[in-house]
Amino acid sequence: MDAEGPEALSDLCLTQVCCSLDALCSRRADGSMCLSWALLFPQEVVDQLLRKMGTKGILNDTTVGIFRNCEELRLRRASIRFCPVSAEAFRLALCPHRLQELDASWVSGGLTGADIVSGLASNLECRSSLQRLSLNGLHLDWESLMEDGGTHVGFSSLQGLRTLSLANTDLTDAVLEDVCSLPQLESLDISCTVVSKLTALLDCKSTLKSLIAHRLRQLDMSPTGLFFVFSQLHALRHLDFSDDHITSDDSDGRDGDETVRQLLEGIPQVLPTLVSLDISGRKRITEAAVRAFVEARAGLVFMGLLATGASSSDVLTSQKNLKVTGEANENQVCEALRRYRDRECFTREALIHLYNLITDIDTPRPDMLKLVLGGMQSHPTSLHVHLVATACVFNLTTRDLAEAMPISLLSSTVNQLLYAMKTFPNHQQVQKNCLLALCSDYILQDVPFDKYLAAMLVINWLSRHEDPILQRMAVAVISILVAKLSTEETAQLSEDVSIMKQLLAIVQQKAMVGVVDSTLKFALSALWNLTDEMPTAARNFIECKGMELYEEVLESYYGEPSIEQKVLGLLNNIAEVEVLQDDLFEENLLEHILGLLQDSQVEVGVRYFAGGILAQLASRPEAWTLSAELLTAILKQLHASIMTWTQLEREMVSYRSFHPFYPLLQTGQPSGVQLWAVWAIHLVCSQNGKTHLETTVGSTWVDL
Repeated sequence: MDAEGPEALSDLCLTQVCCSLDALCSRRADGSMCLSWALLFPQEVVDQLLRKMGTKGILNDTTVGIFRNCEELRLRRASIRFCPVSAEAFRLALCPHRLQELDASWVSGGLTGADIVSGLASNLECRSSLQRLSLNGLHLDWESLMEDGGTHVGFSSLQGLRTLSLANTDLTDAVLEDVCSLPQLESLDISCTVVSKLTALLDCKSTLKSLIAHRLRQLDMSPTGLFFVFSQLHALRHLDFSDDHITSDDSDGRDGDETVRQLLEGIPQVLPTLVSLDISGRKRITEAAVRAFVEARAGLVFMGLLATGASSSDVLTSQKNLKVTGEANENQVCEALRRYRDRECFTREALIHLYNLITDIDTPRPDMLKLVLGGMQSHPTSLHVHLVATACVFNLTTRDLAEAMPISLLSSTVNQLLYAMKTFPNHQQVQKNCLLALCSDYILQDVPFDKYLAAMLVINWLSRHEDPILQRMAVAVISILVAKLSTEETAQLSEDVSIMKQLLAIVQQKAMVGVVDSTLKFALSALWNLTDEMPTAARNFIECKGMELYEEVLESYYGEPSIEQKVLGLLNNIAEVEVLQDDLFEENLLEHILGLLQDSQVEVGVRYFAGGILAQLASRPEAWTLSAELLTAILKQLHASIMTWTQLEREMVSYRSFHPFYPLLQTGQPSGVQLWAVWAIHLVCSQNGKTHLETTVGSTWVDL
C-alpha cells in the first residue's frame, strides 16, 4: 500500500462533485452555474469544495456561480488562487459571504486588487470579519478605488485585517501608508514590490509581528534610516529581509547588506522579541557576525542564511531548536526547499546543493523527492529550476530507489517530468534528464501516469536526436509505453506514419551492420506492440516497406531467437488481418518460416510464432495463392511440430484479446490450425491466466 495511505473519503467525494457539476447544476440567464438543489452544507466542506475546484482547474466565471447561494453554501476561508475569475463574477459569488480569509493570489481574468478591496468593503460584515488577505501577483490599480460618494476606499476599510500579503504587486509608498494604518495588522508581506520607503511601518510598530520584505529593489533608504525603522518594531518576531543574489550585481542591495550587518552586530535590545531572521542572499555576511547574533538570542528558532556563505558556523548546529536554511548540510538544504518553495532564485540554489548531496545516494528518500517535486510545481515555466530538479529526480529514483517511494508521489513526479518535456522541448539536457528518469522498468510498468502523452513526447524527442545511448533509452521507453496504452490510444498513435518510419529506420540502421543490441530489440518490440490488433498500423508498416526489411532481418539474423521472435510476432499481427494477408503470400518468405517451424533445433518460442503465421494463412484455403503442395506441407508440419513442443517456463507473449484465435477454432479448420490456436490459448492462460481471462490489455514481455 502507498505509504501516504489512501485518499480521504471527503476528497474523493469532492472530486466526484467537481466531475459532475454539469449534471448537478442548472444555468442562470448569464450562463453561470447554480446547483439544482442544495442542502445546508457544512461550512468547512464549502471551503474545501471551492479549493478543490481551483486545484482541479475548473473554477472560473461560470462555475464560481454556485457560490452565489450563500445561504446553503457559506464560505469563510476562500481560495481562488491562480483561477480565471473576473471582477463581476468575484463580486457576485464571493463578496456576499462573511469571509474570514481570502487568497486571490495570481488570479487571472482581469481581477485587480482594487476590485477585490472595493468588493469586500461593500459587505459591512466583511469589513470586520476578514482577517487574512493574499493578493500576491495582482495589479492593484489603486487609483480606481473611489466609492460613489467620492470617499477613497483602501485597505484601511478592512479593519479586521491581521495578515496581508502583497508580494509581487505594484504596491507603492502611498498604499503602504494606508496598509500600515490598519489597527490590528500583525503580518505583512511586501516582497518584490516597488516600495522605496519603509517609514510607514512605524505606524504599526506596536502590532506588527511578522514582516517579509524580500527583494525590495527600489528601496531608497540609508542603512541608518533602515536600521532605525527596524529597531522601532518592538513587537516584531519574524523579519525576512532576504535578497535575490542571482539577479543582483555587487552594487545592488549594498545599503540593505549594511543594515543587516548592523542588525547582526547590534545589541540584543534591538528587536528584543525577534525569534526568526531571514537574510538569505545577502552579501558581506560573516560567520563571526552570525555567531554573535545567535549567541546573544537564546530564543532564536530560525535563521535564513542560504547563499550568504555564512551557514557553516558550528553555533548553528549546537542550538537544538534552531532551524537554518543554508548549504552546509542536508538539513539546511532541505529546510531551504521547504521554506523557499515560492522563490525561484532560492529554490534553484537549494536544488543545486541537493544535487551535489545525492549524487551517490543509495537510500530511498521520499521526503527529498517531495521537496524537489514541490519546487518544480511552484515554478512550472522556470528552465533553471527544471534543469536541476529533473537531474535530482533521476538520482532519487534510479536503480531500485523508486520501488520504495509512495506510488502517488511517483505518479505526480512522472507527470511533472512529462510537463517539463512538453514545456522545454528544445533543451537537450532537460529532455535527457527526464528520459533517464523515465527509463525505469518499475516506473513504466507499475506507476500510473499519462502513458499516451509520455509516448508522444518520447517519440517526438526521438525524431530530433541520434545520440546512440539516448536513442536506446527512448526506444526502450516507447516499447513499454506502447504496450501499456488502451486500444483507443494505440489506434490513435498508429495513425501517425512518422512513428512507424522512425522505428523502422532504427531497425534498418542496426540491421545494416548486423548488431544484436538492446536498441534493436526495443525497436522491434515497439513495432510489434504498435501493430497488435491494429490494422491501420499494420498497413502503415507494409506501406513503409517494412515487409521487405523484415524479410532481410529474418535471413540475416537466423539463429538469433531474441530477434526472430519479435520479427515473427509482428508478422503474426499482419497475418491476423485478412485484407493484408496477400502481402505475406511470398513463397521464399513462407518457406523460410516453414523451415523455422519444423527445425527441432530452433527454440519453441520462435517455432510458436512461425506456426502462428502459417496457421492464420492456412485457415483460409479459399484465399491461398501459392502452390497446393506448400499448403499441404504447412498443414502437415503444423500438427507434427506442435505435438513436440514443451511447455514454456517464462512469459513470452500476451494478447489484447482472444479474438484472433476464434476463426482458427472453427470445426471446419484443419487439425494443425486448431491445434496451434488451442496451444496458444493454453500458453497465455497458464502463464498469466487471470490477466487474460479478464481480457485486459497485454504486451510483449520487455525488461529494461
